[in-house]
This record gives sequence, C-alpha cells and structure tokens, in this order.
Amino acid sequence: MDWILILISGKVKKHVMRGKYSFGGGRSYRVGLPPLLILPSWRVQKVQCFGNWSRNDSKVIGDNRGSMVVKAASEGGAISLPKHWPLSKDPEEKLQDPVPRMKGSSRFFTVGLVASWYSSNIGVLLLNKYLLSNYGFKYPIFLTMCHMTACSLFSYVAIAWMKVVPLQTIRSRVQFFKISALSLIFCVSVVFGNVSLRYLPVSFNQAIGATTPFFTAVFAYLMTFKREAWLTYLTLVPVVTGVIIASGGEPSFHLFGFIICVAATAARALKSVLQGILLSSEGEKLNSMNLLLYMAPMAVVFLLPATLIMEENVVGITLALARDDSKIIWYLLFNSALAYFVNLTNFLVTKHTSALTLQVLGNAKGAVAVVVSILIFRNPVSVTGMMGYTLTVFGVILYSDAKKRTK
Repeated sequence: MDWILILISGKVKKHVMRGKYSFGGGRSYRVGLPPLLILPSWRVQKVQCFGNWSRNDSKVIGDNRGSMVVKAASEGGAISLPKHWPLSKDPEEKLQDPVPRMKGSSRFFTVGLVASWYSSNIGVLLLNKYLLSNYGFKYPIFLTMCHMTACSLFSYVAIAWMKVVPLQTIRSRVQFFKISALSLIFCVSVVFGNVSLRYLPVSFNQAIGATTPFFTAVFAYLMTFKREAWLTYLTLVPVVTGVIIASGGEPSFHLFGFIICVAATAARALKSVLQGILLSSEGEKLNSMNLLLYMAPMAVVFLLPATLIMEENVVGITLALARDDSKIIWYLLFNSALAYFVNLTNFLVTKHTSALTLQVLGNAKGAVAVVVSILIFRNPVSVTGMMGYTLTVFGVILYSDAKKRTK
C-alpha cells in the first residue's frame, strides 16, 4: 500500500526516522528513507498520513536526514512513498538503508561550513576594527548602514531567487511593528559594537561580548519573570568576575569604549529575549534568514537619517577618501558582503550541527578572534587580562551546561 503524505508545516522531533508509528487499530509501521536523496539544507516537517484509517490521524516521520520526503512537496501538495521504501508491521525488524550513507562528504561539508563561519565572523570583526581605528574611517553608523544595505540585497537574492530557504511573509501589521522594534534594537547593538571598536582592542571587546548570557538571564527575569535554577545563576558569577578582572588588567582600557561595548552586549541580549516574546506564536515565528530579510531594510531606514545627522557630510567625505585611495571603496564593499555571510553561515552552521557542537564552536570562535587580532594589530595584553577573559569563557561554558541540564 502507498502512503499519501500532505505537507502541513512545523518542526519534527529528531532521531525518529526509524521510530514506530501507531495508527488506528493499534498497528505499528516503520519507515526507512534513502539518505542519498536528502539535501542537508532541508528542514524536518510534520506530515499528515492518510491510509485505511482515520483521516484525523497525524503522525511525524523523518529526522534531519529524512525530511526531504515532505520537503519535496509544495505547501498543501501531496506525494506518495515509492514501493521500494520499506513499510514493516514488525516493530523489531531491522531496516537497512536503501543507499549507503555518505558520511565522508557530509563531514567535509560541515567542516567547510564551520571554516566559512569562522572566517566571515572574524574577518568582519577585524576589518571593522581596521577601518574604524587604524585606517581612520570614523563613521560607525555609516559603516553599519552599508552592512544592512548589503544584507537587504543579498537576503532578497538568496530567498527570492536562489530559494535557500522558503519565503515567510509578514502576516499582520502587528507582526510588522514587532519586527521593526527588533530591527531598532538590532541597529543599536551593531552600531554600539562598531563604535566600541574605535576605542577598545578586539581582545577586550570580545571579553565584554562574552557576558551576553548574563544580560540575557537578567532581561529574561525582568521581562518574563522566568527564573532559572540557582546553579544556573551561580555560573554567571565567573562570567562577570572575569570581565572585571580583564578590565583591571587591560592596558588599553577606555571608559567610554567600555560603556558603549557593555551597552551593545546588553542590546544584543535584549533583542534575543524580545524576539522570543514578540515572535512566539506559531504564525509569527520566522527563521533567522527571513527575519534578516525584513529587519535589514528597516535598519537602513533607521540608520540613514542617523548617519546624515550625526555624521555630517559622511558621503562627501567617503567620496573624497575614495579619490585619494580607491581601496576604501573595496574595503567597504568587501566588509559589507562579509557582514551578510556572517548571518548566512551562522544560519547554516546552526542548521547542520548539534546544539552542543554549536556551543563549543561559538566559545572557541571568540578565543580564535582574540588570538588572531593580537597577532595582526599587536595590541598590548596582560596576563591579568587574559586570565579574566579565560574565566569569563569558562563561566559561559558552565552556564550553557547548566541551562542544558535544567531543560
């Protein structure tokens, strides 16, 4: 018998590709899907199954590998399982994959993604520092607007033309205003982060940025009254203590840069908490790529008047710089493109790695950025500062582990 699958929407629990599915009458079936036909970018889906039983039976099949079965159908469309895909009434019967898994190529693909993620993240951070501090381009708002313009254009191309992810539309005016609020906070966090790079070395900037979990926990408590386990809060002590130690031992400490960087970190945490609150309903949830598609143009609208008012004649100055040194145009174009690829690779790495792997990679990324920046910019560092940063990262790891255990 062929099964008819109707695509609904939503996420599916992982690791259930070979699970048993009980339908009407208490009968159990198991489904095996050919991995060779499965693209890693496809997301698991929920499907409704129609057979000889009740039409109200709704079951979940597939995992990150098996999701292609329903993704191949358009929304509301239908496909059927070919006969060579095994259906077994015996729950103990061992199913063999119709095609051998390509573990080697999948691992190579993941390593390439992680390398791209690291390169784009560290590259845009170092190039921002170079432009705003070393090169002398002292216009962080205009630089951020260039980033957001590139994100707008590339997001449209990736989603509307290349179909990297399905397009999710804004469904109401309320949702539009919610995304606008998130975009405004996003602008503040990015602009403040770029401003701080004018005054602080990348190593100290990253140490402060590592305290994001502390601000996330504070905002989550204040805005949602969500309380974590006492052990989770305890792990935030080394996070904050490490930054205090790093501040005391930072040879290039700048009070204004420090305050702005703390504000940028707090704004980043606030956006994360607000996003969970404002876009919590199923009808309003957007994946990060679609959210960027809508937030980036809104950010340009916010940043354009800000840069014209606060960074007077920035366009004329940039053109004058370009006449003297055309490299500034290439720096801005390359930097803006990198800013988009930071978001793209972050989305893809999140999709193709486990939560634990992503957590470890994220912590290591900050450390790699610190080492690379010290090697490139030769900024002075102290043993006390490095000890403080290490303590902060250690606290972040403990915090992440505590959060995982309490779930």
